[in-house]
Amino acid sequence: MSTEKPARHSSASPAGSRSPSPTSAQDILTLRALVNTKEAGVIIGKQGKNVADLREQVHVRAGVSKVTPGVHERVLTVSGSVESVAKAYTQIITQLVTSSPHPIPISSSSTRHTSIRLLISHNLMGTIIGRSGLKIKTIQELSGARMVASKEMLPQSTERVVEVQGSPEAIGRAIEEIGKCLLEDWERGAGTVPFYPGAGTGEERPSFRRSTNGYAAAPTSSRRSNGDTVRRGSSPPSPHSPSTQQQPTNLRTQNISIPSDMVGCIIGRNGSKITEIRRLSGSKISIAKMPHDDTNERMFTIVGTPEANEKALFLLYNQLESEKERRVGREQQQQESQE
Repeated sequence: MSTEKPARHSSASPAGSRSPSPTSAQDILTLRALVNTKEAGVIIGKQGKNVADLREQVHVRAGVSKVTPGVHERVLTVSGSVESVAKAYTQIITQLVTSSPHPIPISSSSTRHTSIRLLISHNLMGTIIGRSGLKIKTIQELSGARMVASKEMLPQSTERVVEVQGSPEAIGRAIEEIGKCLLEDWERGAGTVPFYPGAGTGEERPSFRRSTNGYAAAPTSSRRSNGDTVRRGSSPPSPHSPSTQQQPTNLRTQNISIPSDMVGCIIGRNGSKITEIRRLSGSKISIAKMPHDDTNERMFTIVGTPEANEKALFLLYNQLESEKERRVGREQQQQESQE
């Protein structure tokens, strides 16, 4: 993994380029957002014209996830320099506003109020919110937009929603500031489990091996994103390892942060639950003894094949969700008993 620190201000690609230039790869931001199917249609346009124009004019990579039967949400992904991504989102949001059944006249820009739901890695939320909420307050003051961060992670993922509200221009300014934060602290996003609409509803989730969105980046990938790039961090095992079968050579290392007060429920009594997760997934899972920073979260390191790691993450977050539900139920019972 590259240790080079990304620049705070990345420049746009040369004119005429459909995607960021290779020389600016270390400054590339990938920012995803949830959109409904109708909005997705507007973003794509007839025969893909709108999204093609966006790529050409703003010099970004942009696309919308495929339709999942019975699911009314899709994921918009935009990649490029921070400035280009912010400009692309401003253009997209303006397009959505003007295409609504009762569009507000462009001349009254100060009254055009809308919103976009960004998908941000749980591990990077602290970077955006800041200590005592100072960072998010600053972003709101600089941009004129309002930001609302969800408290819960989305199903079967480690991403949360940050809803940015305001005029398209204000949202664009906020996205630029958010992008700078994500690039400055990109390492915290490694190992993020991306959200896919339909996850947990019986639909098959895309594998981390899909390369179209960068989930299977090169072993020393320098791509900076909101956490949806999985990096390989392990060397193949020694050929002398005792095994009746050849050891896998595509091992990956993923790091995720878990709130300290939730670690006990994952470990279980005498380590029973974590042992079961290791056995079922086939991944090696180690847990830091102490929180890694002032967020009071402990680092889980998962080593295994892409398939094993995905299963381990699924089991870990299922356990977390079960514990959350148990705690909510307990709180409700306590409140009812006090009434």
